Parts: sequence; structure tokens; C-alpha cells
Amino acid sequence: MVVPLSKQTADGTDEEVPLCYGATWADGAAQAADARRSVRALLAHAPRTGHTVVPPALAMDAELAASELVTNAIRHAPGACGMALRMSKQELTITVWDSSTEQPAPKRADPHRIGGHGLHLVQTVSEKVVVALRATGKLITAHLPVAPPRTSSPPRPSTIPH
Repeated sequence: MVVPLSKQTADGTDEEVPLCYGATWADGAAQAADARRSVRALLAHAPRTGHTVVPPALAMDAELAASELVTNAIRHAPGACGMALRMSKQELTITVWDSSTEQPAPKRADPHRIGGHGLHLVQTVSEKVVVALRATGKLITAHLPVAPPRTSSPPRPSTIPH
């Protein structure tokens, strides 16, 4: 199931309304390429709704984060999974949910290992990563700024231990 891009306001005010997108995939149907395409579509649609044009480097970071989070859901959790994208004037959040109740943990760097680098990559390109465990699985949310960071601000630490 896919929820199309939307920008809606209940009361017609000029308050900022985030741009949202969601997708749910049945067991075995999720693909990282779908996640990347969804991010590209949302970011391409954003300027038409009054949102900021995201610089190409940040757009690539967002695609990478979505791809890695969906890949981890495919590899480490049985069953259905889903992704929600939410873009405000300040940030893009990428939330992926899956059926595993295990707390994700980045693996130590090993240049000889194939795979196992995804969560570290997501942490690297995100301002913060938050994991919310649920009785039936978990939500992992990557927060990415939609404007380039100021050079005087130090990067914020991730909430997942390194």
C-alpha cells in the first residue's frame, strides 16, 4: 500500500504543513530501490508545495539512509515492513518499521567484511537516529536537515551507541 504525497491542512491556516509519504510492503515485497525512488519523488515534489529545494548532496544522503534502513528491515526482520517520509521546513525524517523487536547495533568497522555497514552509514548522514521498540517490532527514524548545516555547529551525536 502506498500513501501518495500530500500536503493538507485541516483548518486552512498558513501554518507550515509537512509533506508526507508512506509505503507498506508485504513480506518479501520491499526493495531498497523503491525506498530510494520514494525519497527522490518526495524531494522533487517539495518545491512545488513551497518547501525548500534540497541540495543534491543532502538528497543523496537521504536516499542512502532510506535504502539502508529498508535493506536492514528486509535482512533482519521477517514479515511486512514500511516506510514513512515527512518533510518540514527544517528536516526530513525517514522512518522505517519492521517486525523485529531487537535493538539494532552498529557493527565495528571491518574493511574485510562484506555488509554490516548500513546502520553506521545512516548515523553518518543523519543529524540523529532514534529507535523506538514496540511490542510487535520497532521504528527507526533518521533525521536529516533539509538545509546544509552551518559550519560553526558541531555535529549532534546519534542516540544509537557506536
